[in-house]
Amino acid sequence: MIKVTLPDGSVREFQEGVTAMEVARDISEGFARNVISARFDGKTIETSTPLTTDGSLTLYTFNDDEGKKAFWHSSAHVLADAITHFYPDAKLTIGPAIDNGFYYDIDLGDDTISEKDFKKIEDKMLEIARGKHLFQMREVSKADALDFYKKQGNDYKVELIENLTDGDITFCDHSNFTDLCRGGHIPNTGIIKAVKIMSVAGAYWRGDEKNTQLTRVYGISFPKQKMLKEYLEMLEEAKKRDHRKLGKDLELFTFSQKVGQGLPLWLPKGAALRERLENFLKAAQKKAGYEMVVTPHIGQKELYVTSGHYEKYGEDSFQPIHTPKDNEEFLLKPMNCPHHCEVYNTKPYSYKDLPKRFAEFGTVYRYEQSGELHGLTRVRCFTQDDAHIFCTPDQLDREFKGVIDLVLYVFKALGFDKFTAQVSLRDPENKEKYIGTDENWEKAENAIMNAAKEKGLNTVVEYGEAAFYGPKLDFMVKDVLGRSWQLGTIQVDYNLPERFDLSYKGSDNQLHRPVMIHRAPFGSMERFTAILLEHTGGNFPLWLTPEQVILLPISEKYQKYAEKVSSLLENSEIRALIDDRNEKTGRKIRDAEVNKIPYMLVVGENEEKEQTVSVRKHGEGDLGVFTIENFVSLIKSEVQNSLEQF
Repeated sequence: MIKVTLPDGSVREFQEGVTAMEVARDISEGFARNVISARFDGKTIETSTPLTTDGSLTLYTFNDDEGKKAFWHSSAHVLADAITHFYPDAKLTIGPAIDNGFYYDIDLGDDTISEKDFKKIEDKMLEIARGKHLFQMREVSKADALDFYKKQGNDYKVELIENLTDGDITFCDHSNFTDLCRGGHIPNTGIIKAVKIMSVAGAYWRGDEKNTQLTRVYGISFPKQKMLKEYLEMLEEAKKRDHRKLGKDLELFTFSQKVGQGLPLWLPKGAALRERLENFLKAAQKKAGYEMVVTPHIGQKELYVTSGHYEKYGEDSFQPIHTPKDNEEFLLKPMNCPHHCEVYNTKPYSYKDLPKRFAEFGTVYRYEQSGELHGLTRVRCFTQDDAHIFCTPDQLDREFKGVIDLVLYVFKALGFDKFTAQVSLRDPENKEKYIGTDENWEKAENAIMNAAKEKGLNTVVEYGEAAFYGPKLDFMVKDVLGRSWQLGTIQVDYNLPERFDLSYKGSDNQLHRPVMIHRAPFGSMERFTAILLEHTGGNFPLWLTPEQVILLPISEKYQKYAEKVSSLLENSEIRALIDDRNEKTGRKIRDAEVNKIPYMLVVGENEEKEQTVSVRKHGEGDLGVFTIENFVSLIKSEVQNSLEQF
């Protein structure tokens, strides 16, 4: 008999060789009908895999991220099967699951796939799915695997297999189709009920521009047709909320081919919005005891060699800057943390001086491939709301909780109320890939888990997902369309203090290493602005929006009264502008609605006589007549209600 531990902590006994699906049926037949994948002791398995030892089992449905991953990975196999039916000479490469669906990279030779081919591929995929073919894994020797793909003339699979260890190579079969695969499938093709080919694009083999350009076919699939319909409707709404479109319409940012790809230009309204975001966080940071620093946009190559960033980001960095001096090289900085370590190193510290909290809106540079660039979410130049806390191990728990408070404050002020916190811990079975002592790791991991628990966060624990230098907490936010984004991360680091020989004098009069916390509630100003734009549809919180009020005089006669009202509003720190165009009031209202200005104040003869304004609210319509004082109170109240003090 073996003991199987379930996620709720309960333990059930089964005969050795029981499968994950049989365990699911033992729990409930209804539950088992929805189970599509499983993980045993942290390793992804098939639902048909026999369990031969005691261990922890997690069962997944399509509602779980791991379930979706297995569903979409399996669908990629079906896509490849369908494509090779129509293009028998096609050479398959890789076909992973992605955040929304899957893709398969294929060398089609002289053939092409275009939108007109989507329908026949979708129909073939559904035909294959209806066959209810089992996904079956089998081990293959390296020699047999190489022979299989060499006979097909598939150099891509041969290259992959040559880098694998004999004994670790597996194929996956369904129907008459075979593919090189590590595993992680749904039970059979019949679970796939709805498919959609989304697009085709070019992609270089292994992401290298020097290699062959392949055809990447993107798709998505669901266990119900209704789910596909809802997803496509969501995409239509997402198009309306695309931050690239809204950024242009609202005159927030732009790009210029002359300036360069991936280098955003912030226009006046966007710069003002960004400045308000920065000031909002700076005010909270000041109350939390942070000190602002400013560091250069470049640094000597040796700085990043010391930190390890050159090894990690060297290939994704801009080329070194060579000076007239021999062997002197500088790099555009890929991260702010090495500079902050040197800020800390400027003077000796006692344990009484800690923690030190250094913050900076620091601009960093990464050379992203042109095909990876996407609006503000993927750029080559971005500004991080970076801060690094240097503290004693005993201060770690308190400091971590303080950062969580700051992140939650940011989310609340900006309307992100649906999120989970992923606790990323080291792999207990593979400790050698991490640096630092067991004692320090246990302290750090306990600090994160205790802090998250005390703050009542909805957490997911992922073993093996920690950085090599320490555990971390990532905040996964859902926007109004239900899409997940990583916003805000808190990382514990024992690595950089060691690399930069950072120290403080303890109460024992001996030198000790500080613990370093990395944190960035926004992540980057560019990406955060993009996500906020799409989340709000451009209807920013009143305190943040570039223009809070627009005055609409019904004719030139009331221009001076509009200017008087505007001046009074500006004196009350309310951002106002006047639409003095020679247009009808209805047209002015429509344009203000399109520009998403929260409040419209119509002024004419009665308003001037009574010293009032007729108020309209974006998306709601007429609110009636207000005195200027009452309108100011309305605005102030709305701002205060949405922006509590930290």
